[in-house]
Amino acid sequence: MHKHIEWDQPGDKSVLRYFADHPDDFPEPHVGSIISGLYKGATVRVRVEARLDDGTNIGDVVALIASADGKRQQSLGDLSVGDTVRLPDSARALEPGHPQADDEEAED
Repeated sequence: MHKHIEWDQPGDKSVLRYFADHPDDFPEPHVGSIISGLYKGATVRVRVEARLDDGTNIGDVVALIASADGKRQQSLGDLSVGDTVRLPDSARALEPGHPQADDEEAED
């Protein structure tokens, strides 16, 4: 069973919006693809286990990445790494540039 998530609206990071100008280049997810959505401001990476005819992807959360510092988290609100979720194409988002924790450590 999957966990119901209220995804953030992707806005200008929308995958569908980005590929509207390039429909031939739209990468339709398949089993094993890693896709992204936004939840409570964080980036959520999902490994696709199934794709439904209506453009909904079902898969496991493989990463939660904080938008402020790019650090990975094990959980955020009701969502945890390992949870099975439904991520419709309408909620898919291009990943924002995250600050790299490794870069900050290298400067110290």
